[in-house]
Amino acid sequence: MEKKKTVHLVSLGCAKNLVDSEVMLAVLKAAGYELVTEPAAADILLVNTCGFIHPAVEEAVDEILELASHKQDDPSKRLVVTGCLVQRYGAQLAAELPEVDLFAGTSEMVRIDRLIAALDQEAEQVALHMKRPPTFLMDADTPRLLSTPFYTAYLKITEGCDNRCSYCLIPSIRGGLRSRPVTDLVREAERLAASGVKELNLIAQDLTAYGNDLDGENNLVNLLKELLARTDIPWLRLLYLYPSTTTDELLALMASSPRIVPYLDIPFQHVSDRVLRRMNRRYGADDLEALLGSIRTHLPQCAIRTTFLVGFPGETEQDIEQLVDFLQRWKLTHVGVFPYQDEQECQAHQLADKISAEEKERRYEMVMGAQAAISKSINQRSVGRIEPVLVEGVSEETDILLVGRTRYQAPEIDGCVYINEGEVSPGDIVGVRITEAHTYDLVGQVVST
Repeated sequence: MEKKKTVHLVSLGCAKNLVDSEVMLAVLKAAGYELVTEPAAADILLVNTCGFIHPAVEEAVDEILELASHKQDDPSKRLVVTGCLVQRYGAQLAAELPEVDLFAGTSEMVRIDRLIAALDQEAEQVALHMKRPPTFLMDADTPRLLSTPFYTAYLKITEGCDNRCSYCLIPSIRGGLRSRPVTDLVREAERLAASGVKELNLIAQDLTAYGNDLDGENNLVNLLKELLARTDIPWLRLLYLYPSTTTDELLALMASSPRIVPYLDIPFQHVSDRVLRRMNRRYGADDLEALLGSIRTHLPQCAIRTTFLVGFPGETEQDIEQLVDFLQRWKLTHVGVFPYQDEQECQAHQLADKISAEEKERRYEMVMGAQAAISKSINQRSVGRIEPVLVEGVSEETDILLVGRTRYQAPEIDGCVYINEGEVSPGDIVGVRITEAHTYDLVGQVVST
């Protein structure tokens, strides 16, 4: 009996990249490959990379070299690198990493099996396949093998981005905005619901831009209405919205639809008008104030997650003080802070008044310190309340605790709820009385199932 071909896949970067990895897993499974968790047991070593900023590039290269080490013991193994790093640096990578057998860009996922199969016929020492600009857009018929737990999944509603933020390479790496029709997305969501998904996380580079390249019926509000009508998925979650295009119509729909969880991930990036203009963001401080006021009016208990870049060229101490004051006044639930990375291909690289690495780190610590106290204070308000919690299973910290998430905690990026009392199973949504609050996590006991 012929030995089954095996593949070991490492997926780096964001949830949007994870969906691409799931497409490749399904394509390879259909081609007869078996997924293995240990690279030593794999015929194909595959890493799907992120490459937007320098730390992601370093992480990807480290992972590539680690996987390449397994070829020393077995030269018959093939090393395949895909994704954003390839789309950004394809030819350079092919010249500098001879350990890699195949490089494939962001439009090659659905034919990864054929590219691998063709390696033996390739004349070049290293194969490189990449389209510029990338054109791929998955649909409901695109094969996909979920790598998330059975109860949660991502629904990628667009590809690419038409925003031109001065610090961001996404449009050049992922191409322009390409939206999937509502009817197509509903088909995929119906299939995910039938498989047992309890939490569907809508993702895009900018959810609020969804449908701008299609007719007027294909927009985020109509998509949500169709998902509510056509599926029974209990939790629909919105990740990555643009501040100035998050509308009152969307907020009103959320307020009237308990299945759309009260959670909004809206990257602000800064609150200084001057810095925002240099970032080429299409709003200012007054717009953010108005947006937050509208969210709090429609959805008083809504969890708001945002991100900020600190140390952007020209940012002053006064700008940082304005940012900290903003956080202390609005008390946002979840905040991610990132030191600005100066990427040569970005417009922002041309800006004067660069900030030193040491100063960026100081500003990062200052903002994160302010937010830590706010996060703990917000969590303290939950003590004594009974919250619906999606149970994920036994905690990785200790097998005497279960772990789950409230509606206010997104997978992978936010805190969790440790459950120290109650009989439940992964995928259950149960009532949990919160008994303790820490800076990012909660502790509670099951009171209803």
